[in-house]
Amino acid sequence: MTVLLIFALAIFLAAIVPGPDFAMVVRNTVTSGRGSGMWTAAGIGLGIAVWVVATSIGLAALLAASAIAFTAVKLAGAVYLVYLGVRSIVAAVKERRKPAAAIELDRRMSRLAAFRSGLLCNLLNPKAVVLFTALMPQFLGTGGDWVVIAELAAVGMAVAAGFYLALAGLIGLLRTLLERPRVRAWINGVTGAVMVALGLRVAAN
Repeated sequence: MTVLLIFALAIFLAAIVPGPDFAMVVRNTVTSGRGSGMWTAAGIGLGIAVWVVATSIGLAALLAASAIAFTAVKLAGAVYLVYLGVRSIVAAVKERRKPAAAIELDRRMSRLAAFRSGLLCNLLNPKAVVLFTALMPQFLGTGGDWVVIAELAAVGMAVAAGFYLALAGLIGLLRTLLERPRVRAWINGVTGAVMVALGLRVAAN
């Protein structure tokens, strides 16, 4: 139980540091509503579980050890973030010129799309490779007990998804303010710029 609590704390500390996952939840919640933000959080949670399992069976270490594979993941993640960032910026510019009713129709995002965006954002983050490659051996030791792996995956998924669900809920409480077209366009533009910057930073590192 103590090991799981320490692992939960480690995942929580990693989650609260603003990064691509944080920006993705903010973006989807602001542009498409609290529901989309929550499905994005669920996708991120599943991504954490995937990383726990992948690290436990050695795939993450193999990826980290291969310069070509690691670079491929890094560039894919960078391109994905820049793509989403540019889309947000373009949407922000368009929203300034559209009536509220037209914006409402454009901003809808399906549950699957929101979930997929969170999952891909997490899985294509090269920092996750480094984080879990360094973190998991501290909790697995030399063994590969699948019960322990399943527990760690469940805890990691619950903590990450829980934090981002809370974030989406908090942003949702500000809905009245965020429904204003100019405010939403401004936040969309800022989150888009942050995503582009994160993508460029990922590619450069």
